[in-house]
Amino acid sequence: MPYRPRHWPRASYDPKYDPLVDAGPGHNRDHAPTYWIGTAGPAPDDDGPVSEDMDVDVVIIGSGYTGLSTAIHLAKNHGIKAHVLEANTVAWGCSTRNGGQAQISSGRLKRSQWIQRWGVDTAKLMHREVCEAFDLFNDLINSDDIDCDPQTGGHYYLAHRAKVMPNLEKESALLNDTFGYNSRIIGRGELHAEHVGDQEAHGALWEPDGTSIHAAKLAFSYLKLARKLGAKVHTASPVMGWKVVDGVHHLTTPGGTVRARAVALATAGYTPPGLDNRTKHRLMPILSNSIVTRPLDDDELEACGIKTKSPLTDTRTLRHYYRLLPDNRMQIGSRSAVTGRDAENPKHLALLRKGLHRKFPALTDIDLDYSWWGWVDVSHDMMPRVFQPDPDRTVYYAMGYGGNGVMYSAQAGMRLAQIVAGQKIEVDLPIFTSALPSHGILTPFRRMGQRMMYHYYYAKDEIL
Repeated sequence: MPYRPRHWPRASYDPKYDPLVDAGPGHNRDHAPTYWIGTAGPAPDDDGPVSEDMDVDVVIIGSGYTGLSTAIHLAKNHGIKAHVLEANTVAWGCSTRNGGQAQISSGRLKRSQWIQRWGVDTAKLMHREVCEAFDLFNDLINSDDIDCDPQTGGHYYLAHRAKVMPNLEKESALLNDTFGYNSRIIGRGELHAEHVGDQEAHGALWEPDGTSIHAAKLAFSYLKLARKLGAKVHTASPVMGWKVVDGVHHLTTPGGTVRARAVALATAGYTPPGLDNRTKHRLMPILSNSIVTRPLDDDELEACGIKTKSPLTDTRTLRHYYRLLPDNRMQIGSRSAVTGRDAENPKHLALLRKGLHRKFPALTDIDLDYSWWGWVDVSHDMMPRVFQPDPDRTVYYAMGYGGNGVMYSAQAGMRLAQIVAGQKIEVDLPIFTSALPSHGILTPFRRMGQRMMYHYYYAKDEIL
């Protein structure tokens, strides 16, 4: 009889979990109470916890978008049927706590910043990579195997202050002239009349590639497709110990030891500090919180003037991302607490409510149906990596999306599958040829620096 995760006794999810200080994400915890989990329906079957010692070809640690995409592409492209180890329930972390926004980007940097860092030729290669990634993502979500309620219409990058518009205009010109990408600038009048009545917005940069999806339905569809292709997905199976014996990885779980030829890490913002030295201190987990309102009535919809269900993001450094959901609820998210211990502090919810009200005064004090938070995997240089950090050890990772992983994680999984299978990635990009940078001697002071930078970013975004 196949294992059904909803019948397995679970621990409640831990709202104060902090990947920077906690030893691990727990064992068989339930999903966070997100809108996505509340509206996705029952989770599909998985393969249950590891229940005995086993010898396998490839282990993937983490069952979010990246891990499941890796399993899918290992099977489809390389004939390798991987075993996925998940500490809790399927897609317990980022993949069921995000905003459901797919944009033609990865990491935190804009095209102009790519050029500053790498030069125009490498920036063009990176642009081509994310364009190919969006095509791959589209092919997946439009296939018969994926059901995730996609809503297309492009991505709106909204100027939250008038002084930001010249920067958006420069970025749009760069996209069009240097990268051959057909973005356009929308003025405040047109934006409010034809797209969204965000009262803060002074205009927008519109990118033709942008899709809203149902986050949990996407993860659950990936799970079903991975298992259909022969992968095994073992929930409630945290890695509690890891040693290498004669080149074979021995991964200890509560139910048995899994011995594997290769290990792919796909744990993103939920990477335990002691999992592997090659990921330790390489990511800065950042909390993002999100709220979903009750369904808006016709008068509220008209007052908000929102005529699109595409992804919308504003230009704050501590940005707000929001969208109208298919059932006419409004979802909005932004950065939150610095530590897991402070995650439940009501001031963070109040700040997010304030952000919603500034954009849409008609929604002041509207009832909320959902509120949650989750950890985002931000790398030290704001860009992701798909990499084998030690050529003599068969360990690989893909992570560091900086909040733009919904789309690019599909491509990252495909790229990760390539190098796990022993193929070279032909695209010469720093995200494939260099390790995640370490925070080095600054590691003990990261949270202190984060607090200081949040104050600076707030002043920059709202005052200066």
